[in-house]
Amino acid sequence: MFGLSINLITLFALVLAIGIVVDDAIVVVEAVHAKMHEEHLTPYKAVQTVMGEISGAIIAITLVMVSVFLPIAFMSGPVGTFYRQFSITMASSIVLSALVALTLTPVLCAIILRSPTGQARRKTPIDRFIDWFNRQFEKGTSLYVRILRAIVKRRIITFGIITIFGIGIMAVNKVLPAGFIPGEDQGTIYAIIQTPPGATLERTNQVSRQLQKICEEVEGVESVSSLAGYEIMTEGRGSNAGTCLINLKNWSEREHSVHEIMEELEEESKGLGAVVEFFEPPAVPGFGSSGGFSLRLLDKTNSTDYQEFDKLNQEFMAALGERPEITGLFTFFAANYPQYELEIDNKVAMQKGVSIGKAMENLNILIGSTYEQGFIRFGRFFKVYTQAAPEYRRYPSDLKDLFVKNDRDEMVPYSSFMKIHKRQGPNELTRYNLYNSASIRGLPGAGYTTGDAINAIKEVAAQKLPRGYDIAWEGLSYDEASRGNEALYIFIIVLAFVYLVLAAQYESFVLPLAVIFSLPIGVFGSFMLLKAMGLANDIYAQVGLIMLVGLLGKNAVLIVEFAVQKRRQGATIFDAAIEGARVRFRPILMTSFAFVAGLIPLVIAHGAGAIGNQTIGSSAMGGMLIGTVFGVLVIPGLYFAFGKLIDGKSIIQDQSTEPISEEFVRERRKGMAKQFKKIVKTIAKKKRRNDK
Repeated sequence: MFGLSINLITLFALVLAIGIVVDDAIVVVEAVHAKMHEEHLTPYKAVQTVMGEISGAIIAITLVMVSVFLPIAFMSGPVGTFYRQFSITMASSIVLSALVALTLTPVLCAIILRSPTGQARRKTPIDRFIDWFNRQFEKGTSLYVRILRAIVKRRIITFGIITIFGIGIMAVNKVLPAGFIPGEDQGTIYAIIQTPPGATLERTNQVSRQLQKICEEVEGVESVSSLAGYEIMTEGRGSNAGTCLINLKNWSEREHSVHEIMEELEEESKGLGAVVEFFEPPAVPGFGSSGGFSLRLLDKTNSTDYQEFDKLNQEFMAALGERPEITGLFTFFAANYPQYELEIDNKVAMQKGVSIGKAMENLNILIGSTYEQGFIRFGRFFKVYTQAAPEYRRYPSDLKDLFVKNDRDEMVPYSSFMKIHKRQGPNELTRYNLYNSASIRGLPGAGYTTGDAINAIKEVAAQKLPRGYDIAWEGLSYDEASRGNEALYIFIIVLAFVYLVLAAQYESFVLPLAVIFSLPIGVFGSFMLLKAMGLANDIYAQVGLIMLVGLLGKNAVLIVEFAVQKRRQGATIFDAAIEGARVRFRPILMTSFAFVAGLIPLVIAHGAGAIGNQTIGSSAMGGMLIGTVFGVLVIPGLYFAFGKLIDGKSIIQDQSTEPISEEFVRERRKGMAKQFKKIVKTIAKKKRRNDK
């Protein structure tokens, strides 16, 4: 329907949806089971009672979760592509989960669950373990309630905990490396070869063959292809350029990662008499030619001195090489390629009746070649090229023996109006945004991310580049460098949507803050686990953070929703906060730990897509664990603080304090009851008519 495909992003969402989809069903089943044992009701009666109590909470949870993912579905650009696929998949799963929890799950509870009987029965070891677990959990719940009674009224403890976690977020964020899209082990390595300027194609081909043999002997390499005359990194063409495409064995058939193999190849390839650099394919196919970073050094002066530009380019790269954040620097631009300059004497050429344009075109045909036509012979197609024989174009001095026809059909030697001079200059000229440029590629240093490398390049450019020169980004580096604080803005927009949905739900601008203020705890847990596992705060981690807003907001909504119900029934704000936390303590732990269990395969993933799996899994797991453990202690205190703030106050006179989802469920139940009564009356009338 939305034009999505089964890819790494949607599979991420589907794996995470497994833990989220069962949340609503767990809440319903746990509530029905508790009601049956506490009030000794039949499963059917328990379902009726429970659905009247928690239907509003389930609807509120669904609205909050969908409001988290809905705004990011409208983002554009490569980042928007990631967020859009993830958000649509998650939002669809959440809506279906709510529908199942409100329709199918209650029916299954009424059919499958059994009423507790007072008769003694023989207990199996599993029954004894369950009874022991329930007793221990009840003791833990009692301890939890005692702790809440001691801290809920003490606002300084509640807001002190939140402040500590907020400071912790800022501290960890300073040491947590930033990134964009992490490079994955795709089983392929690019080797870029650059022999000295002026080297022949045969020499470059010889080096590429030697490198091919070295690579084939390295453990983990399956096959190697080499070519000379072209390098795919900066699309450089010339006799001194070469490329090797290295295919690795399947992840299950090798013990070393792509980075370990690259390090081994760098050691083995030293001493080949050429510059050899190894790169991975781009993280996203189509965005750049390789992994790492890519930029252009631009000459914005009116006239370009290529010798000076080459000198500046080498100095700039030398300054970049001194930074620990950068390694594997490579550029194909150089202005010391041996060349010959043809000096034409226009006056002499005109005297001899030679057109300069025709002379250059003729010289291009003789030295280079030109395709004339094709013909079919012996059932095959043959192409005809015009070119001077090799013995007449072997040396630069052979040019003096070449002739061109003038306007009087006379053959005029080139030596009569043309001189040859030895020069040095660039092999090719490339432009970027109409400026002469030099393409530069590189990799982040060990322990650093592309974000760190980009920041280091910006610092060096600001310090070393003179006026009239600048840098520009290419590929994924362009999007990463131009992002700025985009992740922060996305997070703020998501929080704003959640706040507005909760404000409409509780018909209060203050009470939703009890949910919003509980979220920094989970953010701290997410950052901590990412740092502990050596991962970066990249786009996958930010997807996990956005998901945490919905998941931790769900926990807070469960407590606040029930507390609001108890408050409307006449309980004090303090008692409502305690009771809401006590009743929702078990379902919160069950749903949270079920989700965490679903993240374990992601955190320990290896092979294809391992970095993305580990990043999004660690981000969500760390936030969920810390956010749940400390959140159940902080949320009741937040409800008490903000509930006291608005108690007895309203913006509008005679304003309703009933949550909008509760009101919707109540009106719906009334409508169904009226409709049921009409049906019963209709049946009774028909029966009386039949009796008469």
